[in-house]
Amino acid sequence: MAAATSSSASPLLLPSGPRHASASTAWLRGGSAFRSRALSSEAPCCCKAAAVGSAEQCGAADDFLIGGSSSTRRGLVGVALGASALGLAAFDAVAAGLPPEEKPKLCDATCESELENVPMVTTESGLQYKDIKVGEGPSPPIGFQVAANYVAMVPTGQIFDSSLEKGQPYIFRVGSGQVIKGLDEGILSMKVGGLRRLYIPGPLAFPKGLTSAPGRPRVPPSSPVVFDVNLLYIPGLDDE
Repeated sequence: MAAATSSSASPLLLPSGPRHASASTAWLRGGSAFRSRALSSEAPCCCKAAAVGSAEQCGAADDFLIGGSSSTRRGLVGVALGASALGLAAFDAVAAGLPPEEKPKLCDATCESELENVPMVTTESGLQYKDIKVGEGPSPPIGFQVAANYVAMVPTGQIFDSSLEKGQPYIFRVGSGQVIKGLDEGILSMKVGGLRRLYIPGPLAFPKGLTSAPGRPRVPPSSPVVFDVNLLYIPGLDDE
């Protein structure tokens, strides 16, 4: 797998990372660069209610919307009915009780049950981890790039970020402060091919937290998080 698969658009990179990294990706450390975008919409209303344009313009617009010709009114009614039908179809899909889309994971239900019997390792920093699978390749030297898949969760198991959903591994320079401390430390002791669950305490996670977004839970400041990480390869080292 070539290094060209780098996911520079991933939100895991920090502002202190390489210059080619997108600024929109600076939130794995909980930096202020990440902001949820407020969704805005204009409710349909007449010109006067929206306070748009002059009184004459508003009057003309209102006459068009309210007292126009019968053909115009029929056209507008048709559009309104079509929109209503679409809205009802979407409502019916929700009301049908369809299960939410299952997000891809690195550790499935069988893996979760087996994980209960895996011994926990605790480091001096307070980081804890369980090796789901011990790799057979080399461990990454500090400063080297690594390619890894990850699934990031709050302690309840809700996913707030995942390279699997992006469809490509995440590449970053390990030990260089490009990601949160717990992820940096956890990957440094892994071997290529390994799969590990990291239990990252608040001081090693997101100092400023992460705001919620559609499909993603909020991460409170300095709260613990859980990462499943699969170390795929080390560009440069594996090529030697």
